[in-house]
This record gives sequence, structure tokens and C-alpha cells, in this order.
Amino acid sequence: MTTLRDAAMTSKAWPFEEARKLLKRVETAGKDEVLFETGYGPSGLPHIGTFGEVARTTMVRRAFEVISDIPTRLVCFSDDLDGMRKVPENVPDADALREHLQKPLTSVPDPFGTHDSFGAHNNAMLRRFLDTFGFEYEFISATEFYGSGRFDATLRRAAERYDDVMKIMLKSLREERRQTYSIFLPIHPETGRVLYVPMKHVNAAEGTVTFDDEDGREWTLPVTGGNVKLQWKPDFGARWAALGVDFEMYGKDHAANTPIYGGICRALGGKAPENFTYELFLDAEGHKISKSSGNGLSIDEWLTYAATESLSYFMYQKPKTAKRMHFDVIPKAVDEYHQQLRAFDGQDADKRANNPVFHIHRGQPPASDMVVPFSMLLNLASVAGAEDKAVLWGFINRYAPEASPETNPQLDRAAEGAVRYYNDFVKPAKVYRAPTEAEREALEALRDGLRAWDGEMTDEALQGLVYDIGRERFDPMRDWFKALYQVLLGADQGPRFGGFIALYGVAETANLIDRALAGDLG
Repeated sequence: MTTLRDAAMTSKAWPFEEARKLLKRVETAGKDEVLFETGYGPSGLPHIGTFGEVARTTMVRRAFEVISDIPTRLVCFSDDLDGMRKVPENVPDADALREHLQKPLTSVPDPFGTHDSFGAHNNAMLRRFLDTFGFEYEFISATEFYGSGRFDATLRRAAERYDDVMKIMLKSLREERRQTYSIFLPIHPETGRVLYVPMKHVNAAEGTVTFDDEDGREWTLPVTGGNVKLQWKPDFGARWAALGVDFEMYGKDHAANTPIYGGICRALGGKAPENFTYELFLDAEGHKISKSSGNGLSIDEWLTYAATESLSYFMYQKPKTAKRMHFDVIPKAVDEYHQQLRAFDGQDADKRANNPVFHIHRGQPPASDMVVPFSMLLNLASVAGAEDKAVLWGFINRYAPEASPETNPQLDRAAEGAVRYYNDFVKPAKVYRAPTEAEREALEALRDGLRAWDGEMTDEALQGLVYDIGRERFDPMRDWFKALYQVLLGADQGPRFGGFIALYGVAETANLIDRALAGDLG
């Protein structure tokens, strides 16, 4: 019988493909642990991209743990020594922060008054965010990393190999930028500001840099001890070398910099990690999602309508393909996630290794209690005009008497989300139309068939009735189902109609048809 580890070694699931590359790397290097890293710029609040990056990295980490017994760690690195380039608009008393521009975020007072600095506040938000979703990680603050001496050996090496690292960077810069560029950014001893000034001298033997500040005064500072930080691209590669990072993923917008990061890492004596570049998310119009423009979905918005696991499922799907991330992807993600949950129990090791829920739940997914799909709940909310999930439970209990909010918490959460989703997105967009003469005759036949129905109250039996009536009158059959959706539900697409009747009720559906024929729905 195939074991899970055997299945993982041949699985085409992308986390296992990445894990196998990583295994080859660490076996060749003879490492006794594997380090995963994900980076974070703490100038703003965590967002859905942060979730996606950590979730996907965790999927690769867990996949690696299936195929190897080598211990793993995940480091979340916050670049909180970065200078504050602009004052955020969404903080209290923003004007008071202007005098702190260009200071490291951990030297800027916290406008919320809850932490020692603005950087500490945002780091706390990040850690709370990661903890909420149960991620296992070690947190590293750049301020602590530079200041404690943990980065000193690499910084001294950067001074010793300054010309080599500069050569890598200068190739990527415009001529004007080259004239003043330095990989080192000194932190002014008096003002505390991060300075973007050229170096007059880099003393490799002493490990110091000499420069003129903005007032023309000359200073010499050690590169160690938090007196100097690296520009962000050199910092990326130097961090890989200092920590011994084995795996890091990032968005397509970083892809062009991968040779730079890797080249700097190697110049500083490290081995560049395995990288995975994912495609970016698009909004409803196909534009790249941007934090500053606010297009696309936020974490809180997704969780208003659906559970975290459905978001993890969405993140799992085709990470190298650009995907629209708008509200209309949520119902499909919820239903597909539960389809995979239901399939998991009956699958062998090979199929389980390729099932998304394996990677979402570390190989131990829960059972699905969704006896009604999310898309069906939306249609039910639509015809019932539901303002509260209790309305949906009235129908659910008749359809599945054994179900309850207590025994079916996933379904209860979905019912609540479906009501919100219906009222926020479906209800405003509903457009009913009157039936054609042929459609009216078919709808009357369906109504009469339902009123006379004495067969089983099952999805399949009722679907058979719907199908038989349509087959006699429509070619192609999709025109019949399209008519049902547009005339009865005010939508262009909808559920398997037999299942809808079983859930909503035979008599209720017959009455719904009467209302539609009378023109009362629109």
C-alpha cells in the first residue's frame, strides 16, 4: 500500500513540488534544520497578501515535514528599522508625526499611544494577526537584529566586500542614481534619521563608513550595532546570508530582483534560498490589487461572509496564475472547499496528497457538516428575503432534521455569511424578467407537477421532474434552466433546481412560480 510519504514524493501538488526541491537542497548541504522566511514591511496594517504569503509558505513547510524528518522553522522578519517615508493618513494626530519623517519606525512615537513606538505598534498588529490564524513562527525585528549584534558579522563582510555588492546593485540602477547610491544607510547620531547619502569612504579593516550629512558635516560610524542599515535590496540578500534562509516566496513584483537578492547573498558568503514567485491578485476590473488604492478584498471583508478555511483554499489554488479577488469568488471558494473535505475520507494516499484540504489542515482536515451548499443558501436567502440566519434554519431543519447550529457549526457560520452576502451583493443586483409564452407554459407545467407531487422529496427525484418538463419543451436544455433562474430568482445562474425545491419546499416553489407568473417578484 502506498504510504503518504511515498505519495508526496510523486505528488503534483505545488507544495510537495516545492518541498522536494527543498529536500534536495538541504540534503546536498547537509543541514540539520530548514529555515523558511517571510518578510513584512510594518508601515501599515497586515492585509490579505500577508495572509496569503504566510499561509502558502506554511503549506510548503508542512509538505516538507511529510517527506523529511529534518526540523523546520519559520521566521517572520519585520523591516522596522526602515525610515518612515510618509505619514500614514489613517492614524490619530498625523501632523504630530511629521517631525519624525525618515526616522526608523521603531524611533517614531506610537500615534495610538499603546506601544513604545509606531513600529512596535505595527509589529504587535502583525503578531496578533498571525496568532489569530494559528500560524507557527518566530518573530524577528530588524531593529533588534541590527542592534543586538546578530547581524554584525554579515555587516562587516558587507564592508569587506563593498565593491562586489555595489557592482551587483549598480547594474540595476539608472545613471543618475548610481552617482549617490550606497548599500549602507547611516542613521544620524543626532537626528536619528535614516540618511540616503553617498559614502566618502568604507573602511573594511575597521568596519566603518565615512560620509557627510545633509548639513555637510563629516561623520564616521561603525557598520555594526545598529548604527547603519542596508538598503532594502541588499538587506534582502544579506538577511538570507545571515540567517541561512532555505526558502522564501514573494509576489511577481519581486521577481526581477531575485538575481540581485541571490547575487548579494552569495557575495556575502551565503547560499541563496529556494524561491517561489506567485502571481498577484486582480480586482473586479482586472487591475492589480493595491493597499494604497484599496481595491480588492480585505481579510475582514472575506471573513464577514465566509470562514478562514475558504480563504486558505483560494490561496492554495494555482498560485502562479493571476486571479481576480473580488466578492464574487467567495461562494465558489466555500463550496469547492467543502467538496474537497467530503471527498478526503474516501481517498487513498495519492489523492489525499493532491487534495487542497490536506495542505490547508496539515493532513488532518475536519469533516464537513455543510448539508446545504453555500450557493444554495444564497438562493434560499434570495427567495425568502432573509434578514437573519434563523429564517434559513427553518428551511434547513425541514430538509435535514438532524442538523442544528450546535451540531453543524460550519453550516451555521455559512448561513450567517450567506444572509450578509445576499443583502450586500445579491439583493441590489437582482433583476427579474417576465417569462416568454413558451417559458410560461413550462412553468405552469412545473407548478402543476409540484402541486400534484407524491414522489420522494429528494434532490434527485425533484430534479427528474424539472428535467422531464424541460426536455419536452427546450433544446438546448440550458435555456430552460436559465429561464428558471432569471424568472424565479432574478439571477443569470443558480443551483441544481431539484435540490433547491427539496430545500425550499414543494408547495413553496409552486407558490413562487405563481408569484412570478403574476409579475409579483420584480
